[in-house]
Amino acid sequence: MEKGDERIAHEVRLKEVFNAPIEKVWKAVSTAEGIAVWFMPNDFEPVEGHEFHLNAAQFGMSPCKVTKIDPPHFLSFNWGKDWFVEFHLKEMDGKTEFTLVHGGWDEDKVTEFGAPHRAVQENMAKGWEFSILPKLRSHVER
Repeated sequence: MEKGDERIAHEVRLKEVFNAPIEKVWKAVSTAEGIAVWFMPNDFEPVEGHEFHLNAAQFGMSPCKVTKIDPPHFLSFNWGKDWFVEFHLKEMDGKTEFTLVHGGWDEDKVTEFGAPHRAVQENMAKGWEFSILPKLRSHVER
């Protein structure tokens, strides 16, 4: 987004380096048990085409679908009616570079719960950065 541009950013993109081997990070982001520890309860399975749900608490069960999986480097899924989430993992001498991409945002759309994308994106960007990814870091670095 250009300075002064009021349009919504197309993606939330965050990069972290975890002091953990790629296999441990992969297990945390590609299993139902792992995802439940740092993100949300779910019925995820690491199979392309698998339809699953994230338990989004007050928002209910949010439908998702695995779109691509390339162990232990890449996982993507559609979330709700508009979004996609990608996890990119890169091995770095015993550490793991982890990149999260959360896209599909459109300032002219609302979520299936009626909330404008702009407001949800701002909340989710802060949530990923200040709550969710720190939980993932804590989980994989212990």
